[in-house]
Amino acid sequence: MILSSKILNEAVESIAALPGIGRKTALRIVLHLINGNMDIGENLADKISELKNIKFCKKCNNISDDDICDICKAHNRDQSTICIVENIRDLIAIENTQQYNGLYHVLGGLISPLDGIAPEDLQIQGLVDRLKENEDITELIMALSPTVEGETTIYYLTNIVSDDIKVSLISRGISFGGELEYADEFTLGRSILTRIPYNSEIK
Repeated sequence: MILSSKILNEAVESIAALPGIGRKTALRIVLHLINGNMDIGENLADKISELKNIKFCKKCNNISDDDICDICKAHNRDQSTICIVENIRDLIAIENTQQYNGLYHVLGGLISPLDGIAPEDLQIQGLVDRLKENEDITELIMALSPTVEGETTIYYLTNIVSDDIKVSLISRGISFGGELEYADEFTLGRSILTRIPYNSEIK
């Protein structure tokens, strides 16, 4: 793509570096801003600059404005259940179903020896600490993508938690190999509601 301006080209390159945005889409965005919509661009620049103030919840690792996120602070949520998710996108997807009212724990990835991702690279110790500190927790819902890495992570987590804690899986309305964040809200919501007990001995 040949552009007449170095500034234009650099702006397009910067936006095209974002996931899911190609150079043609980036060019349309930049031209839209140039053609009389710079106020939008300036507001966007301000909001992007504010992202450096984002924090991660010290309990669940969710994105937050404070040390503890609104979900963890909400007294009207079920304090006995923690939904384990791979990333914040999955947490948002489940929240959007409005079918779950418990707590969360964001792992920040999945165990994948082939990719060099070991349990200590994830937020697993934080989960173990939460379970030790809060005796009210009675169930862990494994809402992880149905992939080999997801199954490996579920198996690992199940073997390090107390036998007193129930471990359940979201029902497989989600096809094996799929990613949770791309499931439609109805399917994901039903998967949470119809979760099933997990048996680590079944292989």
